[in-house]
Amino acid sequence: MKTSTDIETIQNILAKADPLYTEREVSQAVEDVASAVYAQLYDKYPVCLSVMVGGLVFAGQLLPRLNCPVEIDYIHVSRYQGMTRGSHLQWIKLPSLSLEGRTVLVIDDILDEGLTLKAIAEHCFEKGAREVRTAVLVEKQLSSRPGLARADFTGLLVPNRYVFGFGMDYQGQLRNVPGIYAVHGL
Repeated sequence: MKTSTDIETIQNILAKADPLYTEREVSQAVEDVASAVYAQLYDKYPVCLSVMVGGLVFAGQLLPRLNCPVEIDYIHVSRYQGMTRGSHLQWIKLPSLSLEGRTVLVIDDILDEGLTLKAIAEHCFEKGAREVRTAVLVEKQLSSRPGLARADFTGLLVPNRYVFGFGMDYQGQLRNVPGIYAVHGL
């Protein structure tokens, strides 16, 4: 169930947050991921799937930097539903484009436990994708993951803390913050 968070609480979270990466550092990481994706996928005409809602900002910055033909679609799968802890997967919207025989690049904000990305990759293969690659803005530093162990393309590493900004949210808020921050005390 989604919680309602008032503006004062959100402002307080942002004011006390620990900065991890500046907007400039995030922008450079997006550029680095774009270069790596291009080097490996430039001739594969991939279907790029942005994972909503968190992957929207990263995809919006990444896709214009891919100087090669791509098709763009999205998938909406959530484990958090505005909460700070993940629960069961909620499949909200599946891709409209055919994935049959295609290379698919799944673009998401964060690799945390990897459960969502693993489920999305499995879905893409079930729909006939020839190859599924994953790109995330940040990877949380965990000793192990029950889902997808690693993304194919990663921009930045973050500690095992609750992070927000640049697409990642705190209780449905703060996705539009230009840097990346960790919630103080969480």
